[in-house]
Amino acid sequence: MRLVIAAMLFGCSGAVLAGDCVVLLHGLARSASSMNKMQTALEDAGYATANVDYPSRDFEIEQLARIAVNNGLQTCRKTENLEEIHFVTHSLGGILVRQYLSENSIDELGKVVMLGPPNQGSAAVDQLGGVPGFDWINGPAGRQLGKGAESVPLRLGPADFELGVIAGNRSIDPVTSAVLENPDDGRVSVADTRLEGMDDFVVVRHSHAFMMRMRKSIELTKRFLRTGSFAATSE
Repeated sequence: MRLVIAAMLFGCSGAVLAGDCVVLLHGLARSASSMNKMQTALEDAGYATANVDYPSRDFEIEQLARIAVNNGLQTCRKTENLEEIHFVTHSLGGILVRQYLSENSIDELGKVVMLGPPNQGSAAVDQLGGVPGFDWINGPAGRQLGKGAESVPLRLGPADFELGVIAGNRSIDPVTSAVLENPDDGRVSVADTRLEGMDDFVVVRHSHAFMMRMRKSIELTKRFLRTGSFAATSE
């Protein structure tokens, strides 16, 4: 098992507090490289980062949460004058944060931004889980992201931390979109990204696969980390 943690420490600028660090968690069947553009933008804004590469297809969500979140925290806690640790997640990464926080506390926890999270599970898992190759592509965690008895997102509670959710409403996968409630991003319906207790919510015109790389998503993420809101008027 290979875990690659990228942590680059930069001086703070603008409204960013000295010692703020962001843990980035990629989605299912992706790698840390999928979060590279977001990582670079956050570093340019003055944050230290821990871009965690975890084996998303190898284990169930409970074990992945321990692996990924603990490694991110370990890296961020090396930040000089650390004050807050934030999380920016894509898809499954958001569920890992929820799972971890259901069993653990993080003293330095700041804000969390989730992009395309299946917070209410995804109907695509239930509808397409019987297709040959589903488990090979998605691994044990993929089976836990539906809306049935195995659903991990549905057994986790509401957010009791500062949370902003970014949902996409454009799809490049018509097959999966056909089994999802519209609008959707090709993997998760907009409605199923919502979570009770979230502080803000916004929809962007991007697909699930690429939303974390898009300029709009990145700007919204930085804004929420700065202000706790996606609204430009709050800055």
